Amino acid sequence: MTHADFLTADFPTAQALSGVDLTGSARYFNRELSWLGFNWRVVEEAENPRVPLLERLRFISISASNLDEFYTVRVAGLRELKREKNTTPAIDGLSPAEQLVLIDQDARNLLQAQQRVFEGLRVEMAEAGIIIVEPDEITEEDRVHLADVFMRKVFSVLSPLAIDPAHPFPFLPNMGYSLALELEAKTGKRHLDALLPIPAQIDRFWSLPSANGESRFIALEELLLLHVEHLFPGYKLKNHFDFRILRDSDLEVEEEAEDLVREFEVALKRRRRGEVVRMTVSRGAAGPLFDLVKRELNVTDDEVVALDGFLGKAQFSELVLDNRRDLLWPNFTPRVPERVQDHEGDMFAAIRQKDMLLHHPYETFDMVVRFLQQAARDPDVVAIKQTLYRTSKRSPIVEALCEAAEDGKSVTALVELKARFDEAANIRQSRRLERSGAHVVYGFLDLKTHAKISTVVRREGDELVTYTHYGTGNYHPITARVYTDLSFFTCDANLGRDATKVFNYLSGYARPEKLDNLAISPIDLKSTLIARIEKEAEHARGGKPATIWAKMNSLVEPEVIDALYAASQAGVQISLVIRGICGLRPGIKGFSENIRVKSVVGRFLEHSRIVCFGNGADITSKKARVFISSADWMGRNLNRRVETLVEIKNATVKAQIVNQIMAANMADVAQSWVMEPSGRFVRAEVPEGAFAFNCHRFFMENPSLSGRGSAGAKDVPQLTHTEE
Repeated sequence: MTHADFLTADFPTAQALSGVDLTGSARYFNRELSWLGFNWRVVEEAENPRVPLLERLRFISISASNLDEFYTVRVAGLRELKREKNTTPAIDGLSPAEQLVLIDQDARNLLQAQQRVFEGLRVEMAEAGIIIVEPDEITEEDRVHLADVFMRKVFSVLSPLAIDPAHPFPFLPNMGYSLALELEAKTGKRHLDALLPIPAQIDRFWSLPSANGESRFIALEELLLLHVEHLFPGYKLKNHFDFRILRDSDLEVEEEAEDLVREFEVALKRRRRGEVVRMTVSRGAAGPLFDLVKRELNVTDDEVVALDGFLGKAQFSELVLDNRRDLLWPNFTPRVPERVQDHEGDMFAAIRQKDMLLHHPYETFDMVVRFLQQAARDPDVVAIKQTLYRTSKRSPIVEALCEAAEDGKSVTALVELKARFDEAANIRQSRRLERSGAHVVYGFLDLKTHAKISTVVRREGDELVTYTHYGTGNYHPITARVYTDLSFFTCDANLGRDATKVFNYLSGYARPEKLDNLAISPIDLKSTLIARIEKEAEHARGGKPATIWAKMNSLVEPEVIDALYAASQAGVQISLVIRGICGLRPGIKGFSENIRVKSVVGRFLEHSRIVCFGNGADITSKKARVFISSADWMGRNLNRRVETLVEIKNATVKAQIVNQIMAANMADVAQSWVMEPSGRFVRAEVPEGAFAFNCHRFFMENPSLSGRGSAGAKDVPQLTHTEE
């Protein structure tokens, strides 16, 4: 069953919805099922013939990794609610128990689809000379090679574990992958049950002797099965099965923790011991050993998924071979903005000339790093303030902050310890910053700080000038290579004061009384959005042009959705680009017929958050109001996080956002999916023989307006949006 089949079977069509009471919960689509829908789109992109072969394999790996996180966080939370007999419905009316039933059906289908698509890719890979070898295909030369590999690179890392009264069942970590072995003594009838945990620290796929340009691999689990007798001398393998577990990885933090860092260190240890929420096993697993494993892991039958083929498909990323450029996306080198080059790399001089918006990864994230590195080494810089939500392990940004602090500059770093799955890394970064002399603060215990802000205060003559960076994505040089995000640089005094007030709010709980160009959650970001949506509805009722364009990762906040429905009914033309979760149902006659929703899934991961309001005029006019944000339109972002909504007033930057970035996303067909009222996304239709516009390719080939230097912006292509 495909995802389309699943939705058609279980959710109403547009025609059916037209007769439903849309004043109730039916006007929303379930958040969890919408998230699964996004991952169906990722899997289906692995079947897209326009995508290079190994990039399609990467899509399988990404979807598997995403599904793991979904279970360890979202499904784990729903299980806990069900266990506590909580029947409070989600905004779409489904109780936790009802959601779990639908999630289980859809996720099982998704797992099967991953395997089906992979089997097709495996055939194509073999034709291209990348072969995953089965045990019965191993040659004598392979056996000699693998025996050497096993003893030199694998044997010493393994911990074979007998299971009997003298050897209690071991603890297996989250995402732990193990072999369950039934062994029999070579002499006599002695029976032995054992587990062989497969270490996550070593490669999943191992190369075999190859010729004629081929690359041959064997999976680690097959390598281990070939050498069981080295691990259990005197025994032979009678039977086995593979299994992999996912544990509850959500964190609970004491509200009155005296030391937030210490509390998170303890919580991380608890996470490693969370309850099992799903177990995948190789198909055919049965018998007393299987029953023992389920019992010891406290897993019920409905939490077990039997699969053909490979478990742990996230590790397919190891087979995305760098040396097979013919099977990967063509090389792409991010641009250095011409204006920065005109100023010989001086970021402060480039920003002083005028505001600048960089579109990552098309413009290199190195400019953000350079901004902070230059600040650290500039004797005229007196202070730096920086938020850190996620960053890389050896972060050049943290290095620059440490260098600045050690040089005697005033450095304040707001480190968010609650960045899911990066908590441990952020604790290490905070300790390092403290040792360098930086002021490290952790913001609010009950609010995540998700805003992306950096300020540099520089002495210029008799004045102190504040240079500010507002971003839509994390200060993470690695993810910035594949995430599309925006970096806005300015030395506008109002925006600098706004940023300083936000930092004061984070470090001293000083609630900002007045912000000039900025709205922040949880104070006024949501109310600002709703007010702008309602204002657009007023324009429509007054007979003026009324348009909203928005781009984000997720839309589930019910008050915002209801405001969009009301605006649609007033006649506002609303176009949304939503990569992942969407709880709004578009295109329902008389209710949401003026709302269109699409999702772009392609070479880069869409991550930037933008909203544009026509403001009583054409959306491309100077009168339009344009904002960038760190926030998705979700309850957590608008009510329980510190986020920013920055109004863009520079004419060139506004034109770049509206006429380039948003117009190109609206025009994309090659990698777009269109949402139906049922919640289903269908691939955008490309008429036979027609050109399929690809926004990622457009951005790679054309520089951004505000980054242009002395050559001017007149030659930079701009798009005019045409409704589909």
